[in-house]
Amino acid sequence: MNILLLRFDAPLMSFGAPIVDNRGEIQPYPALSMMTGLLGNALGFDHAETEALERLQHRLLYAVRQDRAGEKIQDYQTVDLSKPYMDDARAWTTRGELETRKGGSASSGTHIRQRDYWADAAYTVALTLNPAGQTPTLDDIAGAVRKPERPLFIGRKPCLPASFLFLKQTEAPRLVDALSNLDKAPLAPEPDDRSSLRAWWPIHPDDDKPAESDPIQENMRKPVTDQRDWENQIHTGQRWIAYGPLSISESSTS
Repeated sequence: MNILLLRFDAPLMSFGAPIVDNRGEIQPYPALSMMTGLLGNALGFDHAETEALERLQHRLLYAVRQDRAGEKIQDYQTVDLSKPYMDDARAWTTRGELETRKGGSASSGTHIRQRDYWADAAYTVALTLNPAGQTPTLDDIAGAVRKPERPLFIGRKPCLPASFLFLKQTEAPRLVDALSNLDKAPLAPEPDDRSSLRAWWPIHPDDDKPAESDPIQENMRKPVTDQRDWENQIHTGQRWIAYGPLSISESSTS
């Protein structure tokens, strides 16, 4: 299959998980909704283009390799919305529209938010589209990532990439094969065995376990809810992923 390889390397990254109250949890891999939003932003999709985002999300398949785990940190945020100068608070959104505060209890008092981030982490993403012949094509996405219509961020707007996301386009039988055969990202010294790296990839719930010669070692599988209903702005649906150590080819570790 034709595969696009991306490198996520940034001082801060936010792979958002379901928010509980004022706590913005993160997970160790990027969600399908985040990947869709990132690529849609590169292509210049508007938030109102919900059908285009839904189609892209439905076609998107990707696997993720953790090259450098980084460190989880928490940002403590406060804002006092009762201050007079906040009465006319407004901001421009990525949709190009002016957003103003509405009424209700959330419009007054001091609000506290806790947001988690991955600091100094590095990931490699292998992605493809199914079906491949529809628009946008993988070539369209590769071109958009190299020259995006808007600035890109990895999860949240403060999470700006430290380098270009685009690595290369390649061909491989499977997404995990493309990751297994690719050189590791520059790594900080770590005591663990670097002949394998943590990875996540999509599966069908009835898929058989890999053979001994497979680059995928012992793995686990689970259902996840990380698809976005772009029209109603909620997460819904279910897909299955596998996760575990991914063997790295000897030729790619030199």
